[in-house]
Amino acid sequence: MLRFSPILIALVIGYVTYLFSARKSKRDLSRNSTPLQDKALNKLLSQMAEALDIPRVKVMVYEIEMVNGLAAPDGRIFITRGLLNKYISGEISSAELASVVAHELGHIALGHSRRRLIDFGGQNLMRALLMSVFGRYLPIIGGYIANAIIQMMAASLSRKDEYEADAYGAALLLKSGIGLSAQISMFRKLESWGKAGGGAPAWLLSHPETALRIAEIEKLKANWEI
Repeated sequence: MLRFSPILIALVIGYVTYLFSARKSKRDLSRNSTPLQDKALNKLLSQMAEALDIPRVKVMVYEIEMVNGLAAPDGRIFITRGLLNKYISGEISSAELASVVAHELGHIALGHSRRRLIDFGGQNLMRALLMSVFGRYLPIIGGYIANAIIQMMAASLSRKDEYEADAYGAALLLKSGIGLSAQISMFRKLESWGKAGGGAPAWLLSHPETALRIAEIEKLKANWEI
């Protein structure tokens, strides 16, 4: 039992760290966000709510300048002030902004936010095991190798989640009558704003390459139109 105590400690530390981070994030989001109010966008959100057979799709505006959308572990959907400003300035359309919301709804519906707790615990366990093994045979660089492997694993899981949320969002956009053109054009604009990974290797990116995401959506569209 004593032999495995470092692994158990790593799991406990990882779990506590995740809970602390999630609680802090929830407080920050609540303190720095307000309900989204926009007539054109609310119309599209109502269409999505009808397609999902729910009363409404509520979206909050998170007051930071970063251009992003996010799904909180408690099920809330946020778009950032930076992204909303792109809409207000006319750089993106209401349909393109709705496609971001549809994607984040996919993360919520598919349980990605809740599953990250399990993934996080598993990654900490793997990190402890790998560092124990590599540290024995490669005492100087073993820790770096272990962290690099865990980073690649985490990035791979994140990319899988993104593809799944893309597919969910695409299906919702079609069902609600908004269509897929806005989703594809939104990806292209995000890429043009430098939000596609900053030059990191594709296998380390937490999000897939934009061209691959668009190709998957177009493949889904072709299959659905048969």
